[in-house]
Amino acid sequence: MDSSGPKIIETVRVSTRPSSVDAGSTSPTISDTDAAALAQLGYKQEFRRAFSAVEVFGFAFGVVGLLPSMVSVLTFAIPNGGPFALVWGWAVSVVFIMFISLTLAELGSAAPTSGGLYYWTFKYASPRYRRLLSWIVGYCNSIGLIAGLAGIDWSCAVQILAAVSTGSDMTFVPTTRQTFGIFVALLLCHGLAASLATRIIARLQWLYISLNIVLCLAVIIALPAATPTDFRNSASFAFGGISNVSGWPDGFAFTLSFLAPLWTIAGFDAPIHISEEASNARTAVPWAIILSSALAGVIGWGVNVAMAFCMGTDMGSIMASAIGQPMATIFFNGLGKHGTLAIWSLVVFTQFLMGINALITSSRQMFAFARDGALPFSSILYRMHPRIRTPVNCVWMSAFVALLLGLLALGGTAASSAIFSLGIAAQYFAFIIPIGSRFLGGAEWTPGPFSLGRWGLPIGVIAIAWMIFSVAIFTFPATPDPTTSSMNWMVVVFGAWMSLCLAYYYCPVYGGIHWFVGPKANIAVNKVTGGSDISSSSDEKEIL
Repeated sequence: MDSSGPKIIETVRVSTRPSSVDAGSTSPTISDTDAAALAQLGYKQEFRRAFSAVEVFGFAFGVVGLLPSMVSVLTFAIPNGGPFALVWGWAVSVVFIMFISLTLAELGSAAPTSGGLYYWTFKYASPRYRRLLSWIVGYCNSIGLIAGLAGIDWSCAVQILAAVSTGSDMTFVPTTRQTFGIFVALLLCHGLAASLATRIIARLQWLYISLNIVLCLAVIIALPAATPTDFRNSASFAFGGISNVSGWPDGFAFTLSFLAPLWTIAGFDAPIHISEEASNARTAVPWAIILSSALAGVIGWGVNVAMAFCMGTDMGSIMASAIGQPMATIFFNGLGKHGTLAIWSLVVFTQFLMGINALITSSRQMFAFARDGALPFSSILYRMHPRIRTPVNCVWMSAFVALLLGLLALGGTAASSAIFSLGIAAQYFAFIIPIGSRFLGGAEWTPGPFSLGRWGLPIGVIAIAWMIFSVAIFTFPATPDPTTSSMNWMVVVFGAWMSLCLAYYYCPVYGGIHWFVGPKANIAVNKVTGGSDISSSSDEKEIL
């Protein structure tokens, strides 16, 4: 067996002219370049390539969902240093986050496929370990994306009820069961929206881009302009004021504030999972990863600075407000009831749109993993709707698993926090292995149009070191002396998932060790000179 990495046993016939492979696409043709590049990875073209480069960026930026995400995780920053942590914790994290995005962008340019992370792991890891590592990465990536979806929809439910509480002048206090009921309704709505045709989903990204940017700029401009003098802070307090109410030492509390930007700017692999639906994917995907991360970092820092100037000095009252959301409390103090409800309605709507993209991302990963036969019921999950050409079965299965994760939140705040942490920890684990394999596996590296060149290794090392550090801080509880209800249960949840994955892999007779061969080619192709359309077959061959 060739140890240099995956390649299909046969090659593909391509034409230099556009070919009408996808008769139902919004464009009458798709580029043979994209289809041939996918064929070289072992797969036939099954999705419609309806995403332009700008729409791929919009998809990535929509998954970030900048302001709604910041709303959801502000509780990680304010208790752990106040304005200083808010402003500088974000700035420090964004620098290292960019190292992750650059490394994944280079991999996405070299091999753009919906399977992404687990495919790269198999391609570049040592032949001795690549089946197991690919299995682990695929399952970590899958649960990480679904946990992210659960976290997004749970946060959206909390935001909706925060709006109700604000509108009722704090007389309404939501219960956990009410939050869960809205969470289930949101999953159902997102399942319907994510089942739409690729063409519709691609066009929606223009709305996502506009709404996300306009909403952030509105906060940056309106909040300082409207905030009363009582809540305005001096520059020295906004940039240097430390208010640590967490109980941890100031230095370590500042480190824990990194959780806010780490959760917010985390959807690096979203463009990768729709790469088989994108035109010019080898260029569009890497730039979408980089630009969405960079733009989110810059605009997010601006939002944090605006809040640091307009949040007052009493961090305890912000955290203890009856509204139940620190950012909503800051808005309420600065903009009043009606201004807060106006801004908050846009926050909720943007969070809702963010959930659609998150479900699409997880469904594409599930589809790719089922295509390679790695999931239970793969034969059912690996099905494309014959008319709209989207993996509807995978959409609803992703939503169902997210619902099961949401049941954990009925256990209280500690359990819901575990869902947030699981989403990042599992994803970072899934990022670390293919990046490490790319440098340590010994396979030949052939870069795509986007390449870091000689900087690839140092950037990759820094990215891996930062992610290992980040996963470590995700295991800590919010306070130094946690009770059962305030303990961080992420390690337990993630450990249970890893145990299930390994138990399934090594299970006697039925385990993946007996049948999982990694990515499998589903295209039969022949190499000829001249121009003829790409031919495909349902026969599956192992990608060696």
